[in-house]
Amino acid sequence: MAIPSKILTRKDEITAKFFELLEKHIAEIMAGKVDKMYHIKDFAALLFIHPTHFSNTIKLTTGHSPCHFAEERTMDEARKMLSETPMSIAEISYKLTFNEPTNFTKFFKSFEGMTPKQYRNKIIESEINTINSETSTIL
Repeated sequence: MAIPSKILTRKDEITAKFFELLEKHIAEIMAGKVDKMYHIKDFAALLFIHPTHFSNTIKLTTGHSPCHFAEERTMDEARKMLSETPMSIAEISYKLTFNEPTNFTKFFKSFEGMTPKQYRNKIIESEINTINSETSTIL
């Protein structure tokens, strides 16, 4: 059940609106409508507040910076594309608004502890092991 907007405090309203904007922005990136990731100042401008106030508000209400959530959503999409599409790592990096595949690889590795290629290989290996174990169970 949604909380009536009259009850929400301004900081909660800002936080809720940020998450809406973030999801919309990620959807636009994935649809190819946007080729640049928003920065804190961009989200703040859309909310008509100062970037510092915006950042402090998100941190106060969630315990994390706005960047944390943008990076987390980017990683969600990266993992999804690596495991569900045949797109090359370079194609994925450009789709996620990285200027260079090497920047995407560094970003991904800092969160996942492995490169996108290693991650994809791990997923493939896991799927092969699952198929092999199902086959041996049938036999």
